[in-house]
Amino acid sequence: MYALVENNEITKFINHPKSMVIGDVRYPAKIFQLWSESELNAIGIYEVVFDDSNKKDEKWYINTNQSYDFDGNEVTASYGAATPKAHADSLYTSQDDTDGLIPNNKLVGDVKVEGLKTTLIRTLKQQVARILSDTDWYITRNTEKSTAIPSSISTHRDAVRTKQAQMETAITNASDTPALENLYTYTEQDDGSVTRPLGELPTLEI
Repeated sequence: MYALVENNEITKFINHPKSMVIGDVRYPAKIFQLWSESELNAIGIYEVVFDDSNKKDEKWYINTNQSYDFDGNEVTASYGAATPKAHADSLYTSQDDTDGLIPNNKLVGDVKVEGLKTTLIRTLKQQVARILSDTDWYITRNTEKSTAIPSSISTHRDAVRTKQAQMETAITNASDTPALENLYTYTEQDDGSVTRPLGELPTLEI
């Protein structure tokens, strides 16, 4: 990506090499391949330098839009300070009602925007539901035919629910975004295994 700088101001971005008119001269697209950096700079074309030092994982943070700056030597694209996503749900208020911002199917006190912890716990519940669905047929068979549920299946299902409760508690109790992010961060242990503090839901050993 390139930028055209005229009178020390960025006037155009060039995503793909193309023929351009700068001043009274038309330059062919090949200059982007054949000319040196200094030659391009001499006519006001600069390759954009991307600075992602402030960019953070969008699972946990809201990044700003990129801003572009020309400092006389190069054009840079950078991010401002990222904002941690809200952990708690935001709710519709009386002021929202006064301003007509509440949908017809919502009331004051209902969830306006789900917080990060809500979405993480919902994802966990969906994972648990998928795991349990693999053995639901044992429950159905027991209900319909009174066939005993194998103890290994009952033990597995109980273990899944126990681990789910532990994981939900860990998510709920995370004090800030770095603590929440750390729960999901995999690291290599002394024994060579790769684990995360949140742990994993049990799998059925067959």
